[in-house]
Amino acid sequence: MKIVCSKSELLKGLNIASKAVPNKTTMDTLECIIFDCNEGMIKLIANDMDLGIETIIPGTIYEKGVIAIDSSIIINIVRSFPDSDITIDCDYDYKTVISCENSMFNIVAKNTDSFTYLPKYEKSNPIIISKITLKDAIRKTIFSINEKDSNKVMSGELFEITGNNLRVVALDGHRISINNIKLNALYEDKSIIIPGRTLNELTKIIDNEEGDLFIYICDKHIIFEYDDTTVVSRLIEGKYFDINKMLTDNYDTKITINKKSLIDSINRGLLLINDGNKKPIIMKVNEENIEIGLNSPLGSLNDVIDISREGINQIIGFNPKFMVDALRVIDDEEINIYLMNAKSPAFIRDEENTYIYLVLPVNFNSI
Repeated sequence: MKIVCSKSELLKGLNIASKAVPNKTTMDTLECIIFDCNEGMIKLIANDMDLGIETIIPGTIYEKGVIAIDSSIIINIVRSFPDSDITIDCDYDYKTVISCENSMFNIVAKNTDSFTYLPKYEKSNPIIISKITLKDAIRKTIFSINEKDSNKVMSGELFEITGNNLRVVALDGHRISINNIKLNALYEDKSIIIPGRTLNELTKIIDNEEGDLFIYICDKHIIFEYDDTTVVSRLIEGKYFDINKMLTDNYDTKITINKKSLIDSINRGLLLINDGNKKPIIMKVNEENIEIGLNSPLGSLNDVIDISREGINQIIGFNPKFMVDALRVIDDEEINIYLMNAKSPAFIRDEENTYIYLVLPVNFNSI
């Protein structure tokens, strides 16, 4: 095999494919990126059996072939080169020369006999969505998954399609994050659970340029296709929680508050918290303002923020990190927080329910 391509395109492709290379494995081939140049295209492929990525990069193929190169080695070599064309030349014994201008590496590649390619499926009726829209929806929910919980469904996100609406849901037992997306067409109702790792890696490789992404849902896999990249992931089997039972439009108090002011106040409270003294942030809702308080062995915080309030006064406590995680992904300058009582969850949502964040309260001593 012999190919030539630019450093920038090769490095971009390697960085995309490497997201499917596992951190730890006993199989050498899984640590590799495959160069498949047998079909007139330079395909870079990685697959750890749960997540597989294939991306096509531009370049010139002088000799066809398929080889496997250790992911970290090839990426570090390419990064070390100047910004110029790179040649990868491999003989029949897998002795490989990687050169750029006056620099040359000699390494030994591997054969691909034990490598498993991405599964092939008949793809039809794709769900079409903007790359940026999907990336944004994942970013605004993914922090609520629980990868360490024994209940595997909590390590993934629910993608629920109803008509022309895609609802993306994540929860960890203490909070729920929901993002609703209006699609441009009607689709068959579907409900699947996608691993959080897959979605995290997807957000890293999707660029911020406009363009469509195609989603194909198969029996046990989901396929994401955009530009020259294909991502295939296993789905999480199991039944997701009944989210509708956890949501309510009822409230006793509605607070409208400046998001930045609230984030800044809670962040000040976080300065007084460490791993050994996890203290709640206390919110005392008055008619025209909200008092933010926190007491810890390191000190105390007292802030007052102006608000617009409907309903009754309340005092309620929250895990400050959970509250900040939700607030920081909301784009609105003014947000609405809905409260029932000190033992019921708070809801942060907009009028259209584009986003909904549920945060469970924590016990506290009244301030």
